[in-house]
Amino acid sequence: MLPCWVKGEWKKTPILTIKNGSDFLTFLAVKRKVAASTQNQAFNALLFLFRHVLKKEYGDFRDVPRAKRKPYIPVVLSRDEIDRIVEHLEYPYDLVVQLLYGCGLRLFECMNLRIQCFNFDAGILTVHDGKGKKDRTVPLPISIYPELKEQVEAVKRRHQSDLADGYAGVFLPGLLDKKYKNAAKELIWQWFFPAKTLTYVPDEKQHRRYYLHETHVQKALKKAVAKAQICKRVTTRTFRHSFASHLLQANYDIRTIQELLGHSDIKTTMIYTHTVQSRTIKDSKSPLDF
Repeated sequence: MLPCWVKGEWKKTPILTIKNGSDFLTFLAVKRKVAASTQNQAFNALLFLFRHVLKKEYGDFRDVPRAKRKPYIPVVLSRDEIDRIVEHLEYPYDLVVQLLYGCGLRLFECMNLRIQCFNFDAGILTVHDGKGKKDRTVPLPISIYPELKEQVEAVKRRHQSDLADGYAGVFLPGLLDKKYKNAAKELIWQWFFPAKTLTYVPDEKQHRRYYLHETHVQKALKKAVAKAQICKRVTTRTFRHSFASHLLQANYDIRTIQELLGHSDIKTTMIYTHTVQSRTIKDSKSPLDF
């Protein structure tokens, strides 16, 4: 028996004899019934141990039982539920949520938006460096044009104030700051949702502005969902799921939704076919009856 700390006290547990890594992975899947992600994490840890510590090959693991990944059905909100949540959000979090739903953005994509991403004349939002470092364009919601343009004006005012205070500009991706020395102070590179306070950079001994932190949005959303009394598990990701599901309900083809979401594989987009009611041939109507 081996002492083990369980639920706040020491308990004696039987010693598990494992001859190799494959036995351990089998134990996790068969005896412990862990999730597939947990078993994969253990496998990667063993692979690192064998290759970089023990300096030998891991061996054959093809016959190891794999933990089954459960099918995941995304949580989808109705339009009424989304409106109720937005009503309980304060500025700028209400605008953040409207963009998450209206454009199908991931949270980090929304926080990384800059002034140059918005093309109001063409009605297009360009998402740079999305998941997989891919760019894509999505239509801008016309209904929130006034709020978006007002936010641009607010960023301009803050930008002018920062320049007057002699700040070093915003953080730029990659090595753009070294290639273009003055780009960090240009308006087009300013964050659409700037942080409320400046960030001090010790190496440069200067202050720069970062974007609004993601945790601030998550905390504000959690409070708004509670106030709206929504009986669903709502996260920032839920609005992206709702975006895709509502487009599918509006008879948008799956390929178009795939492009708007920025999915590489159509199989990823197909999950949203399970979030809407299926329409059989009996439910369809003749064009003469429209």
